[in-house]
Amino acid sequence: MKKILILNGPNLNLLGTREPTVYGNQSFEDYFQTLKGSFPGVELHYFQSNHEGAMIDKIHEVGFTFDGIVINAGGYTHTSVALADALSAVSTPAVEVHISNIHAREAFRHHSYLTSRCKGMICGLGLKGYELAVNYFLQ
Repeated sequence: MKKILILNGPNLNLLGTREPTVYGNQSFEDYFQTLKGSFPGVELHYFQSNHEGAMIDKIHEVGFTFDGIVINAGGYTHTSVALADALSAVSTPAVEVHISNIHAREAFRHHSYLTSRCKGMICGLGLKGYELAVNYFLQ
C-alpha cells in the first residue's frame, strides 16, 4: 500500500473561513475525509503547521519511507530556502500544490523556491489539485 503525506503550511488551517472567494468554504479536514474515501487503497497522512521548522521535521520524518509528499507550503513557498533544502535532502518525491492560481495573484507569489525540487506543480484548481497530485503518485 502506498503511503502519501499531504503537508500544508501556514494559514491553511483556516480553510473554510479564510477568504472563501479565493480558497472556498470547505475546511481541509472535511476535504481530507473525502480525499481518503477516493483512495481506499492508499495510506494518506495529513500534517499542517504554521511553523516552518515543524514542516521541515515532518519532511525528514517521512522523506525516506513514504511514496510521495503533496506539499502546499502556503506563504513559505515564496520565502523558504530551508523547505526547498529539506525536499532536496530526502528521497521521497514531492508535488507542489496551490489552491489558488499563484501566477494570477501578487507578483511576489509568482516565484516558488520549491518548484525546482518537486516533480511538478498544480495551481489554481482549488482543492482538486490535491487529488490530482495523489493520482500522480499512483501512476
